[in-house]
Amino acid sequence: MMGQEGRPSDTRIIVPGEGPPNARIMLVGQNPGKEEVRQGRPFVGRSGKYLDEVLKKHNIDRRKLYITSIVKETTPKNRPPTAAEIKRWMPRLLQEISEIKPATVLLMGRTARQTPRLDGIRYIETCHPSAAMRFPKLRKEFEKVFKDLRQEVDRPSC
Repeated sequence: MMGQEGRPSDTRIIVPGEGPPNARIMLVGQNPGKEEVRQGRPFVGRSGKYLDEVLKKHNIDRRKLYITSIVKETTPKNRPPTAAEIKRWMPRLLQEISEIKPATVLLMGRTARQTPRLDGIRYIETCHPSAAMRFPKLRKEFEKVFKDLRQEVDRPSC
C-alpha cells in the first residue's frame, strides 16, 4: 500500500539531526512532527518557526547549531514518545553527542530531559518551543536561555 508522495504507508520516515559537525551548541527536542517529516529536517514546523524567531532575536545563526531530537520519527497523532520509543532511539542521540562533542546541550522539553549526561558537557534544561509559544511565563524563561547562550555560540573551541 502506498502513502502520500509514493512512499509505502507503513514506512516510518527518519528525520536526522542537522548542523555543523563541530557545533559548540546542540539543541535536542522530542520528535519530529508532520512538517519535519515532510521536509526531512528538524524543527521546521510551527515550533521551529518560533525557535527561528528566538534565534534571530538573540542574533544566533541557526546554521552554527546542531539540532536534533531524541526520537527520530513521528509518533501517532504527534503524541509524546513512549518509554520504549525513547529507549530505541537513545543510542542514536548519544552517538550524535559523542560525534559532535558540543560544549553545551540544550534539552528542550520533558522528553529531551531524559538524555543521559556525558562528562565534560554542560547541559541546560528548558521547555519545548511549543510550550514557550503557549505560555508567557515559559516564553520568558525560554528566551532568557537563548540570551545567555548567545555568548557561547561564537566562542572559539579549545
